[in-house]
Amino acid sequence: MADIQRLAKKHPVLKPWDVETIVSTFNSLDLDTNRGLDQRHLVPAVQKIESERQYDDIRAALKKVEVCRPGMVELDEFVEVIAILRESDAGSGGAGGAAGKPAALAFEGITSDRAYERRTILQSRQNASSAHTINEDEREEFTNHVNLALAGDKDIDYRLPIDPHTMQIFDETRDGLILSKLINYSTPDTIDERVLNRGRKLSPFQVTENNNVVINSAKAIGCSVVNIGSQDLAEGREHLLLGLIWQIIKIGLFANIDIKLHPELYRLLEDGETLEDFLKLPADAILLRWFNYHLAAAGWHRRVSNFSGDIKDSENYIVLLSQLVPSQCSRDALHEADLTERAERMLQGADRIGCRRYVSPKTVVNGNPKLNLAFVAHLFNTHPCLEPLEESADHAELDDYLFRDEYDREARAFALWLNSLNVDPFVNYLFEDVKNGLVLLQAFDKIFPGSVNWRKVNTRTPLTRFKQIENTNNAVDVGKAHKFSLVGIQGADITDGVPTLVLAIVWQLMRANIVQTLASLSTDGREVTDRDMIDWANKTAASSGSSATRIRSFSDPSLASGHFLLDVLNGMKHGIVDPQLIATGNTDDDLKLNAKYAISIARKLGATIFLLPEDIVEVKPKMILTFIGSLMAIDHNRK
Repeated sequence: MADIQRLAKKHPVLKPWDVETIVSTFNSLDLDTNRGLDQRHLVPAVQKIESERQYDDIRAALKKVEVCRPGMVELDEFVEVIAILRESDAGSGGAGGAAGKPAALAFEGITSDRAYERRTILQSRQNASSAHTINEDEREEFTNHVNLALAGDKDIDYRLPIDPHTMQIFDETRDGLILSKLINYSTPDTIDERVLNRGRKLSPFQVTENNNVVINSAKAIGCSVVNIGSQDLAEGREHLLLGLIWQIIKIGLFANIDIKLHPELYRLLEDGETLEDFLKLPADAILLRWFNYHLAAAGWHRRVSNFSGDIKDSENYIVLLSQLVPSQCSRDALHEADLTERAERMLQGADRIGCRRYVSPKTVVNGNPKLNLAFVAHLFNTHPCLEPLEESADHAELDDYLFRDEYDREARAFALWLNSLNVDPFVNYLFEDVKNGLVLLQAFDKIFPGSVNWRKVNTRTPLTRFKQIENTNNAVDVGKAHKFSLVGIQGADITDGVPTLVLAIVWQLMRANIVQTLASLSTDGREVTDRDMIDWANKTAASSGSSATRIRSFSDPSLASGHFLLDVLNGMKHGIVDPQLIATGNTDDDLKLNAKYAISIARKLGATIFLLPEDIVEVKPKMILTFIGSLMAIDHNRK
């Protein structure tokens, strides 16, 4: 009774009998041991009292409440949410009302009422001047993708489908489970799902562990997660989550836009263009090239140079579809004068070939670049329609490239590591993208601040070969100044993309980054050697309580089983490794299972890991050093 009187006095908009009903309803809910309600269950709880309330209204009210426990709502907070909703009915308004519109229109290019209507403006409770926009069309289509991609998953099926017309996606992704599943959908086997914390009630610590897996796995597949932490995900920060979801979806859509998987992409080379030049193109540029290839084959007079203005009238789409699958898609819709109706008729054709995804007539006509890019990528993935290449001496350079896979895994790991430093441009193909020296010089400057004299660097691209070699010579000189072993390596070797020499300098950069991090965490600041890392690993493995073996070097054959690395992990945090999940056999499948398990546990602990299970199974010393070094950094940071 005292609670009811206190709460009624605190919230005059509520009558004592209202508060009594609210308290009674709250106490009947599925609460945790501390009498708290999981925030994901707040909406149906409020709707038991206020049945007409919409998801986003309830969610917006919660954002105005200072909650004591992240992810949970206690009685006082629950009452406050309903009081805020009642106050809004009385006309107290909010940031989303008409009064907030002029400021919003200056935000992220919102220049018209029409564009404003499909944006959600989010203001920070802690900082009233801080605001972000959410594109509602993108939120809707990304939610549709999640629903379709993860339908039937036994761990999260009860949470699907997510309503694409509300902000529910941001609440459902807070615990890391859906995002982990989405990463595995885009890039299969990235995460060993055995390490994930599942269940309807996860503790804040379990949520943090899941989100560590998400952040570090996202880095490992090429997402840029600079300034995104596990706490940001747990707090459901909408603009960060939407950006991360888009990156994960895009990586999945772009995965097959690869000349190694589709050698027939060689047909897209233009007159006088070399394969080397073609490989420098990012995936979205290759999609535009593919789009235009089919427009030209159709005898169409137009070409596309973007995924916005050039597709708004649907004409290029109509011609593309009719060229890809003429039996199902005609050009009749070109005669439709109304742009929205024309877009709808075009999408009906796409539906007939199973490709009505990511866009609506409105987002076509408005020219949303992300959604139209996704639509075209989906068309490519399902109907590339490029004739296989015939045997020809003209394809010799392609054959050489396709069979030059000796360095692929190492190059991929190093490219992902460079991207984690936030270098610009993004590194897609290591040997091609470091040729002008700019990425390497950026990496040097980030690891050894002030080591690069940028006044002597040629930065205005495109660069002549002479200017590129000046930059790569500069990079070699900086490396030598930091005692890198670069005997026999010249700038021209990097500009020529000589694999072994490019890998040599990038590997030493990566190792320097690890050693520097470890030195900064040590008490005496002493440089950490390979021997130090091996000694730490042996000592940590021994503390796990198992009969751990010792390793003599990073090329020790015993590392292949994964058992030693799992012992190190368990020594870092006792109980994090489930012994029932460790494969004891010696088959390739057993070894790979253990390697995957070790990598995902390392990410769960917060380590940034770029090696693949195969690197462990094949005992690649360089990559295992990066694994041990990352774990050692995590361990030192905790202490």
